[in-house]
Formats: sequence, C-alpha cells, structure tokens
Amino acid sequence: MDIKNLSDFQLVALLKDGDSDAYSEIYNRYHAALYVHVFNKLRLREESRDIVHELFASLWSKRSETEIKGNLSTYLYVSARYKIFDFIARRDTESKYISSIKDFIDKNTYITDYLVREKELQLLIDQEIAALPPKMRRIFELSRNNHLTHKQIADELGLSEQTVKKQVQNALKILRSRLGPAVFIAFIL
Repeated sequence: MDIKNLSDFQLVALLKDGDSDAYSEIYNRYHAALYVHVFNKLRLREESRDIVHELFASLWSKRSETEIKGNLSTYLYVSARYKIFDFIARRDTESKYISSIKDFIDKNTYITDYLVREKELQLLIDQEIAALPPKMRRIFELSRNNHLTHKQIADELGLSEQTVKKQVQNALKILRSRLGPAVFIAFIL
C-alpha cells in the first residue's frame, strides 16, 4: 500500500491508530501551504514556522481524541487560524505587560533618583549647619528642628529675644551664602 495515494479520510483513520507514516504524509501534504497561509497573516517568518510546528505537534499528540468531521484541509486551516488568534492575543498581552513593566521601572527610577538627590541635599544642608559656630548652631537647631519660638529659645538659653533673633538671621545669611539661593529656598520651604 502506497501511503501517498491514500485519501485524507484514509490518512486520518490511520493517524488515529497511531500510524506515523500517515502523520508524515499529512505533514508533507499540508506543511508548506499552511506555512504560507500563516505567514500571509502574520508576516513573521519564525513565528509562522512555530505556529505550523505547534499545529502538527498538537495533531500528533491529540490524534486519538481528535474528531475531524469533513475535510482534513479545512480542519488544518481552521486550526491554524485559531493558533494565529492565540499568538496575537499572547503577543498583545506580552506587549501590554512589557509596557507596564517599563512604565513601572521609569516611574521608580524617577522616584529613586529623587530620593537619592533629596538625601544628598539633606546631607549637604546638615554639613553646613554643623559648620556654624556652636552657639549659633544650637539656637538655629532649636528654631528649625524643635520649632521653638524666639521667646522660648531665649528663656531656655537665658538670652534676650533680640539675641536669639539676630543669631537665627545670621545663621540664615551664612547658609544662604554657602548653599546658594536655589538650595537655600528649597531648604527653608
């Protein structure tokens, strides 16, 4: 019996029984045409090959449970169409996923960059405050860190309010000159 002369119906019957020669003949008859069909839809060589390969692998692995009613070629083309739909859906899902990851990375990079710059700026400000004369630094820290009024600081340190006010003004003047206007404005806000 020459397998090449068998009809599609006969080949399907042999395929269901696990005949690998029947499977090979089906593959040889339809592989090229299915590839062209899939390629015309996708215009992607490797992906088209993969889809056709997957279609034939599925045909073999599910041979005993596959019910082909009617024409084999129709069954194969419809199967190819569904595989194309699956590929497009997967590709769209992957594209959306990749896009969302990219957006997440971009946003986190911005936030991370901002946090790093904020820490560097705070370190610079802290260094300049630490470089103030000790008495001036103490008054300035009570004013800015502890949020005490000039009167409260004066009472705590036994100084006049005018002295406290002058020391805070001098500290701000020194910091403005050392930090520059842009950093200083960000600091006092």
